[in-house]
Amino acid sequence: MIEYRTGGLVVSEGQLDSPGTYLPFDSMQMFRAAWELPAQCAAAWRLGQEAALPPAKRYRNIVVAGLGGSAIGGDLLRVFTAGRLGIPVVVNRDYRLPRFVDDGTLVFVVSYSGNTEETLSAYEDARAKGASLVALTAGGKLGERAKADGVPLVAIPAGIAPRAATGYLFLPTLAVLERLSLLEGMAAEVDGLVQHLEALRGQYGPDTPVEQNPAKKLAKSLYGRLPVIWGVAGTTEVAAQRWKGQINENAKAPAYWNVFPELNHNEIVGFEQPGEVLGSIWLVILRDPEDHPRVNLRMEITRSFVGAAAGISEFTASGPTRLARLYSLVYLGDYTSLYLAVLYGTDPGPVRVIDHLKAELGRM
Repeated sequence: MIEYRTGGLVVSEGQLDSPGTYLPFDSMQMFRAAWELPAQCAAAWRLGQEAALPPAKRYRNIVVAGLGGSAIGGDLLRVFTAGRLGIPVVVNRDYRLPRFVDDGTLVFVVSYSGNTEETLSAYEDARAKGASLVALTAGGKLGERAKADGVPLVAIPAGIAPRAATGYLFLPTLAVLERLSLLEGMAAEVDGLVQHLEALRGQYGPDTPVEQNPAKKLAKSLYGRLPVIWGVAGTTEVAAQRWKGQINENAKAPAYWNVFPELNHNEIVGFEQPGEVLGSIWLVILRDPEDHPRVNLRMEITRSFVGAAAGISEFTASGPTRLARLYSLVYLGDYTSLYLAVLYGTDPGPVRVIDHLKAELGRM
């Protein structure tokens, strides 16, 4: 039987089904945040319904300014609304905004802590360019500036890690856009999302044994290997991106992601050597019923080119609505990364390297 070390304890496959052996080491309650995601999404929708609105006008584009866990909501918005909005959504992970930003731009400025320096710089840049703003934050300097400047503010509850707050950092943007008559039908999408997540957590949660738990099974496959996550442009790409970041931050392990069909024009050539590296790779392919038929064909052919990898797992999005399907894969990745943290013997919460980097930047 394989054994894994967790916080000084030995976690066997059987003990992975005994949450009491590892939940006490989860200092920031990341498992609890995952379990409460359905309620978070419902609460986040209400916050967006109650928030003050920017001016209602003919916007030409939308920008979401944020970094890390605070930016993933922008990527979810970009992918989810691609076939629904008549204007583009751009995610900005920089100190400056693109030159096209002007008084015809709606900018969502997102920082869970409210103190992300790149986002604060983008906030000032957006105001200087005359853009309409909405701030999403749990407080900090961004909250203070938004209140002082009269900028519409979605006040997010504090106390959880930014990467565990995707509902709060995403769903209010849908509510705002619907109230501005840029989207419609979002209430039904959110209802379907909440109900589906409630069903999925029964499959992925700590009390569900390995044999019936896809997240635990996959974490065992990824243990000691290099996860490479492949999504599909326009459907599962943001889920693949999210998986990569969650494995990095929760399991403190490397992971990489790419998308079909782009990876068929470069990455698949890289499965010839070196053998010792290829043999450590575990591929995870994320699919959606709306994937283009030619992309499905590409996936099947591609499998024949990557035989040197240690293994391949495939998952197809599920759920009654497009939003539910998108989050079904995000949720699986979140739980998988938490179980992988357990197997690596690490507390999934703290991100000390990032904290150290911010502290060093603050001294300069």
